[in-house]
Amino acid sequence: MSMKKKVQAGFTLIELMIVVAIIGILAAIALPAYQDYTKRSHVSEGLNLAASLKQAVAEYHADKGQWPASNAEAGVALTASITGNAVKSVGITAGGGGTAPTITITYNTKVENAKTVTMTPTSSAGGTKWNCHQGTVANKYRPAACRTANF
Repeated sequence: MSMKKKVQAGFTLIELMIVVAIIGILAAIALPAYQDYTKRSHVSEGLNLAASLKQAVAEYHADKGQWPASNAEAGVALTASITGNAVKSVGITAGGGGTAPTITITYNTKVENAKTVTMTPTSSAGGTKWNCHQGTVANKYRPAACRTANF
C-alpha cells in the first residue's frame, strides 16, 4: 500500500499576512488623500455659493459707482441665509471709506470650523476682478486660482 501525498490547497498564513499588510499600506495612503479631496470639494461649494454675491456686487458698482456695504444693499439674501453642506454663511462686509467690500465665506466643521475664504473685488476697465487668496482656510484645500492669483 503506497501513501499518496496530499497537495496543499489555499493560502498559507504568511501569504495572508502579506496581503493584509499591503492593504493596510494602501489604505494609509488613500485615506488622507480622500479626506483632502472632500475638503477641497467643500471649499469649492462655498465659492459657488459666493458667485451670486460676486455678480451682485459687480452690478451694484457698475450701476452706482460705489461698492455695497452689505448683502441687503447689494440685493441678495442675508448672510445667515446663504448656507450649504459645508458652508456656515456667505456675506458682504463693508470696506469702509468707499473702499471695496469683502465677501467672506465661513465654513463649518466639514472643512475647518469657522475658517474663512475672503474675496475682494478690484474694478478695472474690463470689469471686476476678484482676489480670493485671503482668509484662514489652508492653501491645500483651496482651488489653484485662490492660492496666489485672481479668481
